[in-house]
Amino acid sequence: MKLLAVCLGRPERLPGKNFKTGIYKSAVNAAVMIDSLGLVGDAVCNRKHHGGVDQAVYIEGSLTLDWWSGELGRPYEPGTFGENMVISGLDNRDVSVGDRFISGDLVLEVSACRIPCATRMNDPKFVKRYTVAARPGIYCRVVAGGVAEAGTPVEYRPFPGERVTMPELMETFGRRLSESDRVRYLAAPIHYKLRAMLEPGI
Repeated sequence: MKLLAVCLGRPERLPGKNFKTGIYKSAVNAAVMIDSLGLVGDAVCNRKHHGGVDQAVYIEGSLTLDWWSGELGRPYEPGTFGENMVISGLDNRDVSVGDRFISGDLVLEVSACRIPCATRMNDPKFVKRYTVAARPGIYCRVVAGGVAEAGTPVEYRPFPGERVTMPELMETFGRRLSESDRVRYLAAPIHYKLRAMLEPGI
């Protein structure tokens, strides 16, 4: 595997809106520093729903994006879904919470799935379409900071425990889990907000 693209966004005001968004991202031809909050220089305007330590970096797999190119009927440009990185040979459906992506000193750990908002795609029905496709994007926390640059190798290291895949996480989000599933989810390094929802007594 390798990094096919590293993408950054700039604050942009949406037509007819009084707020800015950083979801419009595009690939850069330079090395980018990554710290605990994500890519240095990447705009995160709505910190209630985006960014933070457990969703610092958003990844898409190239195999998933190839599939979307066919679905959308046009070539896919990196950053279209608001992702920070595109990794070659990766299918989002195969990724689980706790899996790690390692590139040089950089270590990213999968924490949650992501569904892009209708704002980015300019289509109010797209979120439903994306959910039905069951190929959600991948949120990661930064275990060790470093530098990301297109063309550099990436090591994929699966989580050694019981797996919670991205499609499963998206399908069950907001639903009541069986006790065995709740225990399995909590045994993985899931996003702290989801963990708080699943902890006993919550």
